[in-house]
Amino acid sequence: MPESLVDLSQPWNVLTPGWPTYSSPIVQWAKKLSTERVNAQRIETMLHVGTHIDAPMHFVSGGKDVASLPLERLYGEAVIVDISDAVGDYDLYNPQTITDRAEVRRGDILIIHTGYHRYAFDQGVNADEVRYFCKHPGPNREFAKWCLDMQLRWLGVDCGSADHPMNTVIRRIRPDLAAECEQHLGRPLDEVFPPDGIQIMHTYLFPHDIVHCENVGGDIDSLLGRRCRLGAFPWRFQGGEAAMCRIVAFLD
Repeated sequence: MPESLVDLSQPWNVLTPGWPTYSSPIVQWAKKLSTERVNAQRIETMLHVGTHIDAPMHFVSGGKDVASLPLERLYGEAVIVDISDAVGDYDLYNPQTITDRAEVRRGDILIIHTGYHRYAFDQGVNADEVRYFCKHPGPNREFAKWCLDMQLRWLGVDCGSADHPMNTVIRRIRPDLAAECEQHLGRPLDEVFPPDGIQIMHTYLFPHDIVHCENVGGDIDSLLGRRCRLGAFPWRFQGGEAAMCRIVAFLD
């Protein structure tokens, strides 16, 4: 029986937003059929736009670049875990949030479905950039340590960051939302996210080459709760701290 392919990637175009503080892409026609008998385009873009993978180099001096991530690490057994019934705006999740809903095996690729891909830029009338980037749920410190203990190949999230938005620069640039989150969680954010754990999914895991893909989307809803073979395929970018990529599930 032939394999079915399921695309878990967002579309990429001039409307695809960069992560907050990152500029959006510019696409230009460098040549046109009408004048030069060929169509050719030039793009200018940040790397953290749309579905992309972060390399360790993004947060680690001397860390691996995109080209140094072996294909054997980017492809393998995966589990797509749906936690959308347990989390909403600003909520925290921990290892039990995942393990209560699926079996995760050591060395797996873990794709976390929060449900927030439904607020992404490509979702028509449901698109909500503030909610998508600034209010999505995120992990606590215990979760990052569990990822290391499980030696996950990599993680994917269907929202703007693998970290909680209030454990990133968003907390500083949107103090109004930080106050809203603090009220929701019922604790000071300095207590929830201590200064030594800022962007912990990046700073704690990247030195161990456990990286992640952000802005997962596409047809993820068709795979909830399933195990499959899955791969993330960025270009072979030497010196790249990140790269846009295609995430594909391979179903027998």
